[in-house]
Formats: sequence, C-alpha cells, structure tokens
Amino acid sequence: MSAAVPKSSVGESDAASFGRSFLEHILSQIPEVEDSHATLRQQARAQLAELGIPTPREEDWKYSDLSPLVAHAFRLAGPGEGDVNRATLEPWLWSESRRSYAVLVNGYFAPHLSDLSGLPSALRLAPLSQAASGGLQTIAKVDVFSALNTAHLGGGIQIELLPHEKVLPPLHLLWITVAPEGEAVLAQPRCLLTLPAYSSLTLIEDHLSWGSGIPFSNAVTEIALEEGSRLHHILVQRQGSQAFHINQTAVRQGRYSHYRLQALQWGSQFSRHNLELAQVEPQAHTHLQGLTLLKGSQHSDTHSRLRHQAPQGSSRQLHKCIVDETARAVFSGRILVSREAQLTDAAQTNRNLLLSPKARVDTRPQLEIFADNVKCTHGATVGQLEAEEIFYLQSRGIPLAQARQLLTYAFAAEILEGIPVAQLPSLVAQQLAPG
Repeated sequence: MSAAVPKSSVGESDAASFGRSFLEHILSQIPEVEDSHATLRQQARAQLAELGIPTPREEDWKYSDLSPLVAHAFRLAGPGEGDVNRATLEPWLWSESRRSYAVLVNGYFAPHLSDLSGLPSALRLAPLSQAASGGLQTIAKVDVFSALNTAHLGGGIQIELLPHEKVLPPLHLLWITVAPEGEAVLAQPRCLLTLPAYSSLTLIEDHLSWGSGIPFSNAVTEIALEEGSRLHHILVQRQGSQAFHINQTAVRQGRYSHYRLQALQWGSQFSRHNLELAQVEPQAHTHLQGLTLLKGSQHSDTHSRLRHQAPQGSSRQLHKCIVDETARAVFSGRILVSREAQLTDAAQTNRNLLLSPKARVDTRPQLEIFADNVKCTHGATVGQLEAEEIFYLQSRGIPLAQARQLLTYAFAAEILEGIPVAQLPSLVAQQLAPG
C-alpha cells in the first residue's frame, strides 16, 4: 500500500525533510550487487547524498511542485513483475512495427513478450545488465532523478548497430509500468543507444502504464550519434491519469549527424521531460518537435537544453502545447551557442493554445550566444481559438464542438508531419475530442 502525507501538513520548511525521506525509502530497496555497474551505482548514491528533491524555489523547478510525488512511499519494482502477456499487448502495438518491438516491464527487458524477427542481425538489443560500464552513462546531466536512476542501474536495455547499416522498420520500445490497485510503484527504465558512423534508425519510445494503482516512471535515455549517423526518435508518453512520469533524453551528436525528435505527450497527472543535447563536432543538425496535450488538472513540464559547441551546426525547435480546463503546461527552452560554434543557425519557437479561461502556460524561450557569426532566433506565443474561424465553420453547418476540434487539430498537425506511425495522428485527434 502507498503511504500518503496530507498536503496540508507539508509546508515549505518540511519539503527538504520529506525529500530526504522519499529518497532514503527508495534507496533502501535497491540491493547491492557486485557487477560491472557497481561503481556507477555507488557514485550515484554519493551524488544523491548531496542532492535533494527540488522545490519551486529552484529556478529550473519554479513552475512545478513535486510535493504530490514525494507524498507517496513508492515500492521499487523488480524483474518479472506485472501481469503482462501478448494478448494484453495487442492494443498497444503499431502495424509498422509488428515484428520489430521490444517490451520492457517495470524497466526490465522481457524477450518473451518481444518480437524482433523483422530486424537485421546488425542491430543488437541486450539487457543493460550485460553491458560494459562507462561510456554512455556520462551523457545524461546529473540531477536528482537521473542519479536515482543510475543508483538502480542494470535493468534497462542497450541498443547497438553496426557502421553503415540502415534499419528500415521502426524499432518500437514499449516501456510498461504496472501498478496494481492500492500500490504506488516506481519503475526506472534506462536505454543506451549508440549509432556508429553513417548508420540510421527510427526509434519509437513509448511509455504507458497499467493497473489502477499509482505508477511512477523515472526514465533515462542516452543516445550517442557518431559521424554521419541519423536517428528519427519518436517519443510517446501516454501513461494513465494517476501516473507520475519524469524522463531525461540526453543526446551527444558527432560530425554530420542528424537527430530528429517528435515528442508527443498526453498522459500522466504530472510529467516532466528534460531534454539535454550537445553538438560536440562540426556540422551536426538537430530538429526538435514537441506536442503536449493537457486537460483536467494535468501538469506537464518540458525543459530543453541544446548546446552548440562546434561550428556550422544547425537546430530547429518547435514546441506546441494545447491546454484545457485547469491544466498547466510549462516550457523552458535554452539554446547555448559557445564561442567555438561559429556559423551556427538556430531557431526556437514555442506556440501555445489555451482552450479554457483557467488553463495556464508558463513559457521561457532563451538564447545565450557567445559566438559573433551566427544566425539565431527565438519566440513564443500564447493564444486562443479565433472566434471568426469558429463562426466560419459553424456557418458551413459544422457544430460548435466539432469546429473547435477541427481547429485544435489543425494547430497540432504540423508536429505530426512525417511520423512513420499511421495510427498516431488519429490517437492525437481522439485526445482532442470533446468530452
């Protein structure tokens, strides 16, 4: 059973104490294992001793309160848990990846539920427990949640591809967090992906939850793109309405590499996506697109940090939020252009649509430029549906609710262009349907 602390009893002065208790409770459940990751886990524990659960007093968490999260005593999920079988998986699979999907239950790879028969032998997937230590684990920015994930390192998945290999079917990763009734369950998914020189892959990272309990997914995905490699990364967060979800995506780009992200989020009562990207070699290219759909009392926070550290790189970022009822969206995007990154071409845009007078968006696009020969722009807008457009559709016989849905979907459609999953646009349309 989950233990809950009444909100009224949690004051600002008690936040640090509750945060320490929250972390200690989780760390006490992590067994000490002597393997290739033991040193990394010990280092993460030491980091957690210095870190605490952030509060709105900290700039990066100014608009997001974690007290509802730390009010629960989460049980750390172990391998082999969860009543998941192939029949129950069926509604969650995509036709484009029927023979190229991997299932991970509560953060642990489940080969018996997966089907990788449509993938070439050049693509290797293995449990993280079999991976050598070092390397990619240094990509993710160290904060309290990535350190907590690393303190439990070993149950995720490692993906590797041979040089010059181009994988055609999308690789669909289903991260399933199972929380039975009356339980608060923590899963800590971890994915390490390396694309070597001039290889390419489409990756669908899909987060969902089952059960009527309270799931918390604390995920880290680390990606290393070497010279000339290309990754099309589709991130879908569609967890249940009781879920908490915190996810860090960390990407390191080499020379001539191309990274495209399309992140779609509409699940969880609270979600946070920390996106950390670094172009470390010349002529790397980044294309970031995000769509957040919120209603009820949902809260979603997207923090992106893109560092241009080498010359002649380019980046385009467009993030859209559609917020209804009393929900709240947060977008904080920072582009840093270092002195060495001459001839950088970067643009960042955040557009937000409020469907209710009580809906709220906090947006902070930021540029920090230390080079003198660059082309960089940024901007943000917050607005509502145009009354004239609604009236025009109604004058053509379209009911008000349907007119609003059509205009809202039109606002979102730009983010969905080029997604290699035919079913996803219709799922987005369902989320935008009235009622």
